[in-house]
Amino acid sequence: MLEVVSITKTYPSAAGGLRVLDEVALAVEPGGQLAIMGPSGSGKSTLLAIIGGLEEPTAGRVRLDGVDPFAGDAVARAAFRNRRIGFVFQEHHLLPGCSALDNVVLPALATGRVPAEVAARACRLLERVGLAERMAHMPDDLSGGERQRVAVARALVLAPRLLLADEPTGQLDSRASAQVTDLLVELATESGGMLVVVTHSADVARRVGHVRQLVDGRLQP
Repeated sequence: MLEVVSITKTYPSAAGGLRVLDEVALAVEPGGQLAIMGPSGSGKSTLLAIIGGLEEPTAGRVRLDGVDPFAGDAVARAAFRNRRIGFVFQEHHLLPGCSALDNVVLPALATGRVPAEVAARACRLLERVGLAERMAHMPDDLSGGERQRVAVARALVLAPRLLLADEPTGQLDSRASAQVTDLLVELATESGGMLVVVTHSADVARRVGHVRQLVDGRLQP
């Protein structure tokens, strides 16, 4: 289960503290999905970064399956993210000199090698996202939608408990956007994990299902 309790984030500014998030609380059950909508500057990406252990909150806590990612040092937090959390961003962040398959197995290299079962899972995921014939292709040889599908497969290759997606379809046309969103929901559901998506798109939010609005740093009921 994902639990976010009274998260506040304040940044220093010339006029005093700038509060980006204000007492945000949410919960996602195993197998659940949540879309968070809101205007630019409402704190959506900051909230996702805190949930994912990339940025510390000023106050409040995050727990994933009872574990607080901020309880340990930076090395422990990085290991926690690698094992438990998958990320999909608006920019696919694929390595241009690596094939689609090599990009998918990259998270496993944090341990120094790619186990055979991870390589096999990477192939299955690329087949599942419709890229069975494109595994050896470089990112420059793939369309925008195909590159984002590779990014989805990469996020899932270590079977994370939590999948976080930050505007994952922001640079895609409507058809590719629908395909990528449906894949995120289907694959997260099949794995029994949790999915949190932040988006400007009402269509993306509708496809995810459960929707909450973040306005002026506050998450609406």
